[in-house]
Amino acid sequence: MQSFIIGITGGSGSGKTSFISNLKNNFKPHQVCFISQDDYYKPRQYQATDSAGVSNFDLPQSIFNEDLHTDLCKLKEGKAIQREEYTFNNHSLKPKILHFNPAPIIIVEGLFILYFDEIRKMLDLSLFIQAKDNLKIIRRIRRDQSERNYPIDDVLYRYENHVMPAYEKYIKPFEEEVDIIINNNKHFDQALQVVKGFITNYLSK
Repeated sequence: MQSFIIGITGGSGSGKTSFISNLKNNFKPHQVCFISQDDYYKPRQYQATDSAGVSNFDLPQSIFNEDLHTDLCKLKEGKAIQREEYTFNNHSLKPKILHFNPAPIIIVEGLFILYFDEIRKMLDLSLFIQAKDNLKIIRRIRRDQSERNYPIDDVLYRYENHVMPAYEKYIKPFEEEVDIIINNNKHFDQALQVVKGFITNYLSK
């Protein structure tokens, strides 16, 4: 039986990572396979730069989308895959080799999974996590400073010049096409229970 594929997207800071982490805590790897677009970023030297010479990671061409599509196809066909972890250019971290095994349900998440036609057409269910812009930038600042050690000026510059323009052009236009919109201004608890219930019901059949 081919896998049922769920796609989860939303702007940077909307809460995708937290939502995925909560789902992971409720299912075993043989039940649900989680795969992130983040592990398909091209190295810095292949990224486009803006007029100030700053690398822009918030563009669809920042992603090896063909690799992601190929790996999703393999998983859906019941084949295991592996991928080197992307460490966001943090040279102090040694990337791990990530292993992904086929499962009845595959959840793929990322900024541009709806933008790429070949990936969007594979999705059996699509979710869009939304939040107010002021909340998203606060969450982005906290994450980039604590997890990636980015200076605050760099975070704000990228948010204004890269993140928000990309959101408006490549992500938000698909909000009206998804199956479920999740509001995460305060919390996503109810939506999480709905998605968990759907997955549990699907696995029981």
